[in-house]
Parts: sequence; C-alpha cells; structure tokens
Amino acid sequence: MNELHTYMQECAAEAARIARGVKADQLGDVTPCAEYDVRALVNHWVLYTSHGLERRAQRRPIPEELTERDFAGEEGWAEAYAAQLDRAVAAWSDPAAWEGEIDLGFATSPASEVAQLIIKETAVHGWDVARATGQEFHVSDAVGEMLLKVVDEHAELYRQYDGFADPVPLGSGTAFERALALSGRDPRWTP
Repeated sequence: MNELHTYMQECAAEAARIARGVKADQLGDVTPCAEYDVRALVNHWVLYTSHGLERRAQRRPIPEELTERDFAGEEGWAEAYAAQLDRAVAAWSDPAAWEGEIDLGFATSPASEVAQLIIKETAVHGWDVARATGQEFHVSDAVGEMLLKVVDEHAELYRQYDGFADPVPLGSGTAFERALALSGRDPRWTP
C-alpha cells in the first residue's frame, strides 16, 4: 500500500485518541476555529474525516442525514468515531480506491489528492480539537512534511472560501507547526 495510506492510518489513530479525551463538559468551549465551539468542530471533524473519508473511497455521496447529525451529542460518540475511522481507512486499503478521479459534487479530483486533503482535515482539525480540550495532537515528521506540502499547495484556494485564515507568522517550528501556521492557526494557541 502507498505511503499516503500509512499517513492516513497514523492520523486516524491519533484522531481517535484525541476524540476519546474530549469530555462532555468541554463541548461548549472555544476552539482555534472562531466560528466553531468544540461540539460544532467535533461534528464537522467526525463527518468529513470518517464518514466522508469512507464514502470518497467508495465513490458514494455523503447523505444529508449525516450532514445534519449531532455526533457529539450521541452517547459513545468517540468510540463510534474510532470505529468509523477504522472502516474508512479499511476502505482505502483497496488499491482501486486510489485509482481515477473522485467526484466531489463541485469538481473532480484525483483520488490521491482527495485522500491527502482528508488526511490534512483529520490532522488539522484533530489539532484544533486537541488544543481546545487540553490535549496535544502528534504526527511523525513524515506526516508533518506531507501536511505542509498539502497546505502550501491548497492554502490560497482554502482562503478564498474562508477555510483558512491568513498565515500566522511563526519563524521556526516543526513541519506540522509550519503547516498549522500557514493554514491560519497559531501553533501556540490556548483557550
């Protein structure tokens, strides 16, 4: 299997760990994403990085009932998220998932590019959730370098649609910290 699948596995495992560390009384807390509290961010994160990840591999759309679901309000949501992440990563273990284009509804993109973008979502929003809940999101140097490349390549497009804020001056830092700063996040952010 390709290295992107390995990176996907790593970020999914870390995301599951972070989700298990979110306490119910933290769901109303602020996050590095000013427009989201922890509940809204968790719902976005769960939807796109587990359900969306699996459905992209299978070339199926995300149904409306999932986009409206309050995952964070459900009993055992973190364990359900971890299980869904496992299913999503398994869907990408099929070599056919990496072939051709994926229809995103508004455009088509190569499968490997879509996978990179979802890995980025998993890690960046995982970091957001971690910081908001007093945890640390860890990635290997190799994943950090991949994330920096993906953020650098897509940052201006994300900014056009308010997905990223302006870059945060950082100076030095790990590749992951530089990716966060380039995406408009302050790696030193605390609630």
